[in-house]
Amino acid sequence: MTRPDTAQPTVIDEPTVRKAVGASAMGNLVEWFDYGIYSYVTVYIAASFFPGGASGAGVFFTLATFAVAYLVRPFGGIVLGPLGDRIGRKKVLALTIVTMSGASFVLGLLPTFSVVGYLAPALLVLVRLIQGFATGGEYGGAAAFIAEYAPDKKRGFYCSFLEFGTTGGFVLAAALVTALEFGLSADAMAAWGWRIPFLIAGPLGLVGLYLRSKLEDTPAFLALEQKAEVSDSPLREVITRHWRPILVCIGLVLFYNVAVYTVLFYMPTYLQTTLRLDSTTALLYILGMMLVIMIVIIPVGALSDRIGRRPLIVTSCVGFILLSYPAFLLLDTGTVGGTVGGLAILALLLVMLLGTMSATLPALFETDVRYGGFSIGYNISTSLFGGTAPAILAFLVTATGNNAIPGVYVAVAALISMVAVVKVRESARKPLPGSAPSVLASSGP
Repeated sequence: MTRPDTAQPTVIDEPTVRKAVGASAMGNLVEWFDYGIYSYVTVYIAASFFPGGASGAGVFFTLATFAVAYLVRPFGGIVLGPLGDRIGRKKVLALTIVTMSGASFVLGLLPTFSVVGYLAPALLVLVRLIQGFATGGEYGGAAAFIAEYAPDKKRGFYCSFLEFGTTGGFVLAAALVTALEFGLSADAMAAWGWRIPFLIAGPLGLVGLYLRSKLEDTPAFLALEQKAEVSDSPLREVITRHWRPILVCIGLVLFYNVAVYTVLFYMPTYLQTTLRLDSTTALLYILGMMLVIMIVIIPVGALSDRIGRRPLIVTSCVGFILLSYPAFLLLDTGTVGGTVGGLAILALLLVMLLGTMSATLPALFETDVRYGGFSIGYNISTSLFGGTAPAILAFLVTATGNNAIPGVYVAVAALISMVAVVKVRESARKPLPGSAPSVLASSGP
């Protein structure tokens, strides 16, 4: 394809960039709000939908259902990603947020095992599959949307708000579940209280849809349309000509998602079922950790614009290799100091990824295949290594009797990903591939 004239930068006013960031981050918040709820009320879901109840078997099946939904994420990425490269990022992102929030709302209305028997877990799986398919087109599109709106010199700063929305979804979910557990009796929480957060996801999705409807598509995509350079078959294009960046994306996302799903998804269940903390105490620990991450994540994104993405990604990768197991050994002490120390180590290593990856991954792909290439690579890796992590970790802890074994799993994932990490080219302060340079209206070329 013909490359844009790099002598003519795209000038974007800051209010428009802020609206694009807000609309994208809101969708990510809704996505991870649901996933956060699922992880925080795992015990209640197990008791409601599976014959094993809140026992170890019931919790395992609940986490396995969580993983099953990830089987369809690559299909969502394959269908929705290239579609976003054909008809635009905005239209597909509107579809994904409506489907995700609608599925969450329906989950909050599902009948329990005591009412409909094995139809209950079957319906739960169906809802999770629908949501997983839609999610396959969400993150790649949202990251591409922000990256293509953001000015080159501040792309890390603006893209970090996407993960700020991710963490915000977790914090909102944790705070809401904690408040419900404080305000409701144990019986009321088990009977119907756990449903409330899922029902709230519906209105949140409508807010996100409204925000996204107020924006035009990205300047990079509109430039492709204007020049009639939108590919007729983005899927074929990305698979045949851009498979190398897809492989790099898969490698990077491998340890990134294992880290994310271990620290943010599995940790509440780990603290409750393995370390035997009561649910409220466990959630307060997680809530504190995530609030710290939210405070730090934007400065980390801004730092990546100054020193580069690669130094932070490499530091995080090496840190997970060396410190994951010691962090879980600290957690296993069962003391306040050990729990805080273990969570602090994992959070510090994770935030270096959260603040950089949403700017790094879109820069792997050309504009005409960015949504599709990102979505395919990201979701294949997430399906294989991210969504399966909680169930695998729960199994490993039970099978080995070693409460620190999750640290080994994370370290091995980081070690494998070093192959991809060393191949990442620095993208800070540079135009996106296939796009003209981008600057804020007030900053000049």
